[in-house]
Amino acid sequence: MLPYWFRPLYNGQAITVIIPCLNEEEGVEQVLQRIPQFVDQVIVVDNGSTDRTAAVAERYGAFVIRENVRGYGRAYKRGFSHATGDIIVTLDGDHSYPPDAISYLLEAFRHLEVDFLNGSRFPVRDRHAMSFKHKIGNLILSLAMSILYFRWVRDSQSGMWVFKRKILEKMTLESDGMAFSEEIKIEALKHSGIRFEEISILYSSRLGEIKLNPWRDGFHNLWFLVRKRFS
Repeated sequence: MLPYWFRPLYNGQAITVIIPCLNEEEGVEQVLQRIPQFVDQVIVVDNGSTDRTAAVAERYGAFVIRENVRGYGRAYKRGFSHATGDIIVTLDGDHSYPPDAISYLLEAFRHLEVDFLNGSRFPVRDRHAMSFKHKIGNLILSLAMSILYFRWVRDSQSGMWVFKRKILEKMTLESDGMAFSEEIKIEALKHSGIRFEEISILYSSRLGEIKLNPWRDGFHNLWFLVRKRFS
């Protein structure tokens, strides 16, 4: 990765990529190898890993932040506090989201003239990337969000987003867990001043251990949707 003083700005804007990680030494290496050279800042949030995730990330030039309190949302909020780019791009450290699609997403972000762009995993083109059970669970959660917030959302649980950093000031982000993924989209949808769109991305099989508990996390996320809507 080039030193920041050699990197041209992307259409006049600085880009920060944030990657939350928990024991992702295998996947994060593959992810960081494919980050475009024009990215100005890469933040890896090590969420209490017990493997070599942090060491691998540092070797590839990422700025590693340690957040020892476990939680997907907790890791992201920690990463946001250190982001300096005008635009933030997020993806997971397990190599399931495509780092080389960042250019494509940024171009779509610019041409659609939006503030928040959600990378939808659907339709899933790699049949090994998501089990039938996970597809049904994602459909239920996306349908629930669409009904509760009166806006069709194809993938409420996607972890790849592109958004203007300044819109974080308009958001109230409370979740420290997996529900954070749907909460940040809810906050984008709620504000009339934030333009929200979705675009399909290629979703692949993850590398490393699976940490998601589909039943526990699914019911928790569904309850979070209802509670946030009526609180």
